[in-house]
Amino acid sequence: MAEITQELIYEVLKDIQSRVAGLQDGQRSIREELTTLRGHQLLLQKDIYNLHERLDGIEKKVDRIERRLQLSDVPA
Repeated sequence: MAEITQELIYEVLKDIQSRVAGLQDGQRSIREELTTLRGHQLLLQKDIYNLHERLDGIEKKVDRIERRLQLSDVPA
């Protein structure tokens, strides 16, 4: 069995330290990507909300037009 020396332990710890640094960089990159995705998701939600609002306005206008032209099956 190989003798464990302080130099060997030091080399192993340096390797572990560099690997941890690499993991931290990867984690930082993933965090930035998630933040970007979150921003895009919020923009999409806002766009969908705006579309719903416009569709609701159009439905109200169509209902009003149908009532004025007496095209509606439902009594006013």
